[in-house]
Amino acid sequence: MTNAVIECILSRSASKYYDPAATLSDDQIGELVRIGTSAPTSFHMQNWRFIAVRTPEAKARLLPIAWNQPPITDAAVTFIICGQLADSSVIPERLAPLVEAGVMPEAMVPEWEKPARGLYAEHPQRQRDEAVRTGTFGASAMIYAARSLGLGSTPMIGFDAEGVTREFGLADNEVPVMLLSIGAELPGNWAQKPRRPLSEVLDFV
Repeated sequence: MTNAVIECILSRSASKYYDPAATLSDDQIGELVRIGTSAPTSFHMQNWRFIAVRTPEAKARLLPIAWNQPPITDAAVTFIICGQLADSSVIPERLAPLVEAGVMPEAMVPEWEKPARGLYAEHPQRQRDEAVRTGTFGASAMIYAARSLGLGSTPMIGFDAEGVTREFGLADNEVPVMLLSIGAELPGNWAQKPRRPLSEVLDFV
């Protein structure tokens, strides 16, 4: 049994060829990010930021520190997906809209903040791991949203992280998780590649 969402997931493949003349509007780029931010985050911290590299000047700055990969210049936009180190102190602020909307009782906020503090405060590796997880969840949602809108996407980990951090002004608490190019495809892109059989990747216990 399939539906439109499942078909979108099963038909997605990383794009290699983009139409360099095709652009995306500010509203289209914003909508992709809005959808990305609907993805789950630990304790609703929403610890991410998205830098939309779309002007020729910005693409020229990114290209050499992204190993001169063609999607940087050919796709309409390349997002620098930034995960922010998990920080429990932001939780009251991030939960405030839920309290105001009547979704969450105010008394429950400390019940979220306290375990988060115990989980992350003295554990820098967990803070970083959560930043990477958060950025990846957001990017995944954007990848499938792009596919549903008839656009191609290319997630990339081939870049100079220190160079990206320096050139695009990432904060000390931000990790450049990946680059994600999105744009209109040209003919010639591959269909989704065959996957390993379930017998090799699924265990029932």
